[in-house]
Amino acid sequence: SSLVHTGGAGAMKRIGAAALRPDLSTEILTAGLRASWQTLAYASAGVSLAVVLAFPLGVLASGVLASRRASRILSAASFRGVLGFLRAIHELVWAWLILAAIGLSPMTAVLALALPYAGILGRVLADMLHDVPDEPLHALRSAGASEWQVLLYGRIPFALANMVSYSLYRYECGIRSAAIMSFVGLGGLGYQITISLDDLNYNEVWTFVYCLVALVVAFELVSAVIRRRLVT
Repeated sequence: SSLVHTGGAGAMKRIGAAALRPDLSTEILTAGLRASWQTLAYASAGVSLAVVLAFPLGVLASGVLASRRASRILSAASFRGVLGFLRAIHELVWAWLILAAIGLSPMTAVLALALPYAGILGRVLADMLHDVPDEPLHALRSAGASEWQVLLYGRIPFALANMVSYSLYRYECGIRSAAIMSFVGLGGLGYQITISLDDLNYNEVWTFVYCLVALVVAFELVSAVIRRRLVT
């Protein structure tokens, strides 16, 4: 059989033409806004839970709380392994696994986002905390501060701006991931795109695609403002 689908050119032509004529009917626009809100809700809850999980795991994976070198290496290796396991499995695979366990539920989407994103955020947080320059930390230790106090008053304030900036970036990625995960039937923009594709309603498909683009661009503008305020 041929590797080239000879009917693909016609299908691509119809899909491309539909991009210039998205369905702007009230019904479809309302469905797009509702699906956009659902996608944003999944992303917000998933990334928020990821941050909650990533912070303690990242601190432990950094090894900065251990006083002895051997303990620091063992702690870092152990928790980096946990973070590696979480982020090694794609969020779509997590979605299928959790879907089999608890069924179609908003919690499925939230957990499927939170677990791999916790692994990613935790790893980056661990590196940021570990790479804080020693000079400002020596002053705290000289004053008798414990490693917990050094973490709270030295490492975290120094790395906070970068941590927030990277978390916002992962939030933006989470919006796209939430849309992709909704292809498994969890609702949202991906689910609407799937239904329209099954019905070959390419005009509707592009309406929902443009809703996703608008959602990502809007969040990028908001996050850019927050980043500027962090550095000023």
